[in-house]
Amino acid sequence: MDFEYDQKTLELKAKLEAFMTDFVYPAEPIAHAQVLDGRPFERPAVMAELQAEARKQGLWNLFLTHDDRGPGLTNVQYAPLAEITGRSPQLAPEALNCSAPDTGNMEVLAMFGNDEQQAQWLDPLLSAKIRSAFCMTEPRVASSDARNIELQIRREGDEYVINGRKWWSTGAMSPSCEIFIVMGETNSEAPPGQRQSMALVPRNTPGVTVMRPMTVFGYDDGAHGGHEEVDFDSVRVPVSNLIGEEGGGFAIAQARLGPGRIHHCMRMIGMAERAVQMMCERALAREAFGKPIADQGVVRHWIAQSRVRIESTRLLVLKTAWLMDTVGNKGAHTEIQAIKILTPSMTEWVLDKAIQVHGAGGLSQDFPLAAFFAGARGLRFADGPDEVHEASLARRELRSYA
Repeated sequence: MDFEYDQKTLELKAKLEAFMTDFVYPAEPIAHAQVLDGRPFERPAVMAELQAEARKQGLWNLFLTHDDRGPGLTNVQYAPLAEITGRSPQLAPEALNCSAPDTGNMEVLAMFGNDEQQAQWLDPLLSAKIRSAFCMTEPRVASSDARNIELQIRREGDEYVINGRKWWSTGAMSPSCEIFIVMGETNSEAPPGQRQSMALVPRNTPGVTVMRPMTVFGYDDGAHGGHEEVDFDSVRVPVSNLIGEEGGGFAIAQARLGPGRIHHCMRMIGMAERAVQMMCERALAREAFGKPIADQGVVRHWIAQSRVRIESTRLLVLKTAWLMDTVGNKGAHTEIQAIKILTPSMTEWVLDKAIQVHGAGGLSQDFPLAAFFAGARGLRFADGPDEVHEASLARRELRSYA
């Protein structure tokens, strides 16, 4: 692959870096104060200003690669841009309408939704008029094995009746959230990969109850609508709300999670880069035992190791993006799994060292490092836990020697 960014990427990268400097970073303390003062799970008011500016500058829906609804970027072109947004994960991705779970849901609707579904739900999501939630994980079963999913989607005439419980449904409490994509079992007698389907469930449908927000190390991620437990009690939706074909839910989920995994990894690299920046600035500014912290050998070791680990991970992420562009998501499956294993752990390691250099302050609300760490640690479960990806990756490796 060619490691040089093309002209389009360089232009967007420069524009985005300026947008971050001029608008996003200055908005961070404002957003933090607005979240504390406003209603829980409501977007900070400054987000509307950031989104308006991003649209004005053409920094909008960058994630939608290989699709004429977006700017038409490839994954390789999008990678450095997503990395930049990862430096301010609470604001920048959403400011560009490039935040989960909406990105994955928009990709599902773009790839598998019919014209009516796209007009009703995709278009408002692309313009950020509404938000969405993705309901897959369940509290009563090990959802890392999708075959365990218990929520029932049963057809009765011209309707589907939905019964079950989900949790970690990101965005469900946002006042802007109007649509859920719900995965459940439609046929328990079908082969394992054809038992599930996905249905569109408007949030205000009778029988839908958002039970409670889940927290990650005490963080509720409220500004993004949280991560909720949701109950579906005899929820009825028209048959036309099914996405794709009955029994196609597992395949749709895999198509959704591929791009989602690499987007998360791209942003995690940006988060790690900001942690290194903060670690270096803190180490140079603070003194202990008669000399700057930066002169301590262990701190220099952490800084050096951080650079090595970030650069190594970035190269694998870029290779994965290139493979997705050239041979497709299926051809890049091994690399997608590899970066999903590697990147959150790398970022978690770097953040741990940055927190250590900041002392007790690194654990506090005065710096974003603790919240970053919670996000990185949580990502080792999101889109599949490490162990599932490792088992699959090992099977592929062993197959070539069998």
